[in-house]
Amino acid sequence: IVSWLWGGFSVDNATLNRFFSLHHLLPLILVGASLLHLAALHQYGSNNPLGVHSEMDKIASYPYFYVKDLVGWVASAIFSSIWIFYAPNVLGHPDNYIPANPMPTPPHIVPEWYFLPIHAILRSIPDKSGGVAAIAPVFICLLALPFLKSMYVRSSSFRPIHQGIFWLLLADRLLLGWIGCQPVEAPFVTIGQIPSFVFFLFFAITPILGRVGRGIPNSYTDETDHT
Repeated sequence: IVSWLWGGFSVDNATLNRFFSLHHLLPLILVGASLLHLAALHQYGSNNPLGVHSEMDKIASYPYFYVKDLVGWVASAIFSSIWIFYAPNVLGHPDNYIPANPMPTPPHIVPEWYFLPIHAILRSIPDKSGGVAAIAPVFICLLALPFLKSMYVRSSSFRPIHQGIFWLLLADRLLLGWIGCQPVEAPFVTIGQIPSFVFFLFFAITPILGRVGRGIPNSYTDETDHT
């Protein structure tokens, strides 16, 4: 895989060309995904906290949600610009300011914070090939999550069991993030295997959770059945 990714036996001009193309291709993919999201939002409408579809009490996307999202975008842009232009190094990792030295080997790799849970899952499997192979199911499970739900109502407002499992999954991800920045040694490897198993177990039981409980209050049942 490394040779195929590099385009040879080492990092060369072919590697730079591939990552340069990927660097320009990903924004186009994100733009296409955003357009698909807007098209689906225009056709099916947005969700609500109750998760119950209704044809009543709706608000037009323009100008209400458009202006609301625009205000949020401008506020986020101003907040990000302050860090970018006035304090670009405040959130940088301290290891980035150590002079490069190819002779010593770092004790362990610490990726960015948003990759720490995935890094912990990779390290929880002793076999290197198995750890790399476990990364693909992580993204596949996240992409397949909307299709795994077997209940009409997507919200957890009326499903206490699903709420508890959701908060358990959130705690599991935080634990994986903490394990991901620890050295590869006992007891962190063993501890990381338990939340890794729980993470995949959540997606395995998600279709079953739709059959547990009603998921919708009695006052909405008759209206939903007749529509």
